[in-house]
Amino acid sequence: MIPPVVRVARLAVGPSRATAGERAIPEETPVAIVHNGSTYAVMMATPSDLEDFGYGFSLTEGVIGQLSDVESIETLEFDDEDGVVGVEVRLWINAERAGQMVARRRQIAGPTGCGLCGVESLELAVKPARAVGEGRRFTAADISRAIAALPPAQTLNHQTRAVHAAAFWEPGTGLVAVREDVGRHNALDKLVGHLVREGRNASGGIVLLTSRVSIEMVQKTAMLGASVLVAVSAPTALAVRTAQAAGITLAAIARDDGFEVFTHPHRITLDGAEQELVAHVG
Repeated sequence: MIPPVVRVARLAVGPSRATAGERAIPEETPVAIVHNGSTYAVMMATPSDLEDFGYGFSLTEGVIGQLSDVESIETLEFDDEDGVVGVEVRLWINAERAGQMVARRRQIAGPTGCGLCGVESLELAVKPARAVGEGRRFTAADISRAIAALPPAQTLNHQTRAVHAAAFWEPGTGLVAVREDVGRHNALDKLVGHLVREGRNASGGIVLLTSRVSIEMVQKTAMLGASVLVAVSAPTALAVRTAQAAGITLAAIARDDGFEVFTHPHRITLDGAEQELVAHVG
């Protein structure tokens, strides 16, 4: 999508001066996820890749268990003379799955990327992540290559410097997909939706995040079935405990000069010296 451009005044400091300029900024739009005619959640999101968002969000929330649970999907824009005021992503879920829907209501209408507003049960907010399979192993060089490939692929962020990205990387293929959004949770849900729609087996690759790692990001990665999660920022303590319990290898604070491994280091080898890495973690 092409972000809107606004006029700005640019101020330089020492000596101070002002010049006129322009700045591309990302859209932020209320997006309602609607299941069988009933609104499940309202998120503030970037209005792109919304069908991916609908599938991914529904899957990571546990409303659907697989792609075939959705009979149809459509997006509807609501606007006035000033432009789009909101979007509904409407999914029609088959009767069998609809009968198994979680009984709680989540109305998430709040700050950008807020993933827990309105949760009625604290236990649901910190539910254990699904355990992942063994997946495959990666070298430290694989992790570095994956992280280095991400910035050039962040098209919207290059234009706005204001959005998060979630991506999937595989050895031999490189970046399989990148999704961007003003909300970090949304970006990951969009990625999940895309990979599921493509029938991609996530156990053979790495999920990449440009954001910090909170518990929800680990839970969503686990729902996708990916066993390795790498982020450029740090994890929370709860995210580390959740990744450990789910069997996910969590690496973070990934930079050009290296990264830190917090859980399950056996999937990452340093020049073949697995035991050396394992001895430093835990």
